[in-house]
Amino acid sequence: MRRGIAAGVAAALMFAAMLVGSFGVLLESGLRAHGQLDRYAGAVAVVARSQSVSHTTGSGESKQTESRPLTERARIPDAAAEAARLRAVPGVTAVVKDVSVPVVDGLGRQLTGHGWESAALTGTPLGAGRAPVGDRQVVLPASSGATVGAVVPLRTDGGPQPFTVSGLLAGGTDVYFAQPYAAALSGHPAGADALVVLGGPDTSVAALRQAAPDRVVATGTARGDVEHPAVPAARADLIGICAAIGGTALMVMLLVVTSLLEMSVRDRVRELAVLRAVGATPRQVRRLIVRGTLKVALPAAAVGGALSLGSGALLHRLMTSQGGLPPELALTPGPLPVLGALLVTVLAAVGAAWLAARRVSRIRPVEALGEAATEPTRLPRWRMVTGLVFLVLGLALAGTAFTIGGQAAVAAMSGLVMSLIWATALLGPWIARGGIRLLSLPLRRLSPVSGRLASDGARAAAVRMAAVITPIALAVSFGATQLFVQTSVVNSTRIQATAGLRADQVLVSDGPGIPHRAYRTALQTAGQDQVTAVKRTTVVKVVGGQLQSLPAQGLEGSTATVDPEVRSGSLAGLARPNTVALGADVAGGTEVGGTTSLWLGDGTEIHPEVVAVYGSSLGFGSVLLPRAEVAAHSTDAGLDDYLLVGGHADLRPVTDAFPGVRTTSTPAYGDALTERARQGGLVGLIASGAIAGFIMIGVVTTLAVSTASRRRELSLLRLIGATRRQLLRMLRMETAVVVGTGTVVGALVAAATLLTFGGAVTGMAGLAVSPLLCAGIVGAVGLAGAAAVLLPARSLLRGGSPKIG
Repeated sequence: MRRGIAAGVAAALMFAAMLVGSFGVLLESGLRAHGQLDRYAGAVAVVARSQSVSHTTGSGESKQTESRPLTERARIPDAAAEAARLRAVPGVTAVVKDVSVPVVDGLGRQLTGHGWESAALTGTPLGAGRAPVGDRQVVLPASSGATVGAVVPLRTDGGPQPFTVSGLLAGGTDVYFAQPYAAALSGHPAGADALVVLGGPDTSVAALRQAAPDRVVATGTARGDVEHPAVPAARADLIGICAAIGGTALMVMLLVVTSLLEMSVRDRVRELAVLRAVGATPRQVRRLIVRGTLKVALPAAAVGGALSLGSGALLHRLMTSQGGLPPELALTPGPLPVLGALLVTVLAAVGAAWLAARRVSRIRPVEALGEAATEPTRLPRWRMVTGLVFLVLGLALAGTAFTIGGQAAVAAMSGLVMSLIWATALLGPWIARGGIRLLSLPLRRLSPVSGRLASDGARAAAVRMAAVITPIALAVSFGATQLFVQTSVVNSTRIQATAGLRADQVLVSDGPGIPHRAYRTALQTAGQDQVTAVKRTTVVKVVGGQLQSLPAQGLEGSTATVDPEVRSGSLAGLARPNTVALGADVAGGTEVGGTTSLWLGDGTEIHPEVVAVYGSSLGFGSVLLPRAEVAAHSTDAGLDDYLLVGGHADLRPVTDAFPGVRTTSTPAYGDALTERARQGGLVGLIASGAIAGFIMIGVVTTLAVSTASRRRELSLLRLIGATRRQLLRMLRMETAVVVGTGTVVGALVAAATLLTFGGAVTGMAGLAVSPLLCAGIVGAVGLAGAAAVLLPARSLLRGGSPKIG
């Protein structure tokens, strides 16, 4: 392998290992990471309800169990009785009924409040004063600047209330109320978030599990998951993203590496043909190619695997800083991602090199040199059949998405893109010849000499062109699909929300939420039939045979302010308990009047009656429930997310009574929902951006290697009279053919995918394809391709008399 070509192959393999290893780092963190230990660090164990739900299907050997994490805190209902049983375990010194509630101080800062029992967890002593004993007493950190006996305003589940500072803690940032009052603020007076067990080294964890047989008894690093319940949910999402997008990354890497190594092996055809002519066996030729590939692949993959620790950490930091992952989800790098990236990359390189070597190794010795001088004009049967299979598979996935719609259509998108691209890679010579025939005539008219050289050379090297077209088509199709699927989801969310919000005013909060008391005040101000309280949550439901977490909302009050495109039934039925309205994407065959099963935010399973089926799932969530049912099983029962108000009543009585609550217009709130939807897809978009970056590296490397491998051809053309200027113009025209063909193919794949997505998920009106972004994608690919061809070509054509190497 020539030095320049070897350097290009090594660079591509290094970046391939970096890409695979980066997703491995994220996957390992999703599998191994736990929430960081803060207040629970000194506990022997933490007893809590399970923060996940499970669903079992099948029986016998086909039995399968799925689990999904919960986003709301699953509280222990009878905390006092369970704490008493735990205190009876030998070695237990104390059991703290830990409760957390959101608090906003007089300066608008968001704090966390606890019951006084929880102060023992931090070990921070009282610097002054005493413990709180009444409903309006509070202990603040000394850093707050308050003094013992002072009266401070705090917002908990209503407007600002005066609290007397009974004491000051020497450190920390949390505030503490009397234990019964904190439990009442949580909305579950008899419950607790968790029971934190304090004890010594002789405390038996097995005895604790016997005392709490139906609970999770967390020890070690698992205590952090109970303290930060958002971490297990984020871990599950991260694992899902790594499994889906990481699988796509692996397929992309195989495509790019296969195209590149096919190019590098093709550069050695004459050398290998000579070996066959002098008696080398096919096995010896393949072994020679594999050994040469290993010499390049092993060090490149090792370097890329090591660098993946840093690139994986960078991806994790970017996702965390943008709010895609909770900051408590720590990175847990280890050697497995490095080893996995090394193994996968080397195996991919060796496999691709072996496949590329099959044709030349099978040439008969007597025909070797003649065969080496020309490229095959017909596709091998296996390649043609496999390519057609991938094409049929892609069309079948498109048909499935159109027919089923909903979540199944979303899941089919990545498979659809990759199936069509693999079909492009395998049937590439056909596509290349079609592109050449289409573009040959204008090229010859534009420049008779250079145009003829470009078209004739491209026609003779259709197989080589196909290997270059594939990464270009992949770059265009993958970049456009990932970007415009996300923009289409955001646009559809905006359209559905804007069309469905029939309110004239929206009340929102700058704090953790709107106190539910504000809803009652708004009723008195705007009228009994003009206000709707909305509380967001996440429910778990079986959809298409799989357990899925679905966005949901709880509604209370008027249904005249919301119109989620009801297709059957009526939202008025949500005024009754144990009812539900389902989005058409998750309703399946369930009809109005029937019942369905789902798990609420804290894992409580219910079987409500279906009162309506609606179409605007992106704008309003996939499930609508009575607000009271959502609140009873949520972490912050006394807070709403927003209030919808019909009419133009003066809402100042509400905003004055509840500081931090403000009025906004429906369009402005629609913009806020759009931003929320954009944030929801940010983690996947960042991961897709990393893959797109690798594809661009693959495009540049493949084109550069392709150009470097043409040293002999360019030298021959110089010897028969072609000038340097004519050859550069020829290469520019060939690049236009290659990039143009690849762009058209990639655009067709992207169009097929986006039209399928629009028809099955967002609706055609929701598709958001920006011409400016399209031009940016095509321009970036075109500029990168032109640079990758012309810069090496100028180097090859520089100097005096050409030499045939």
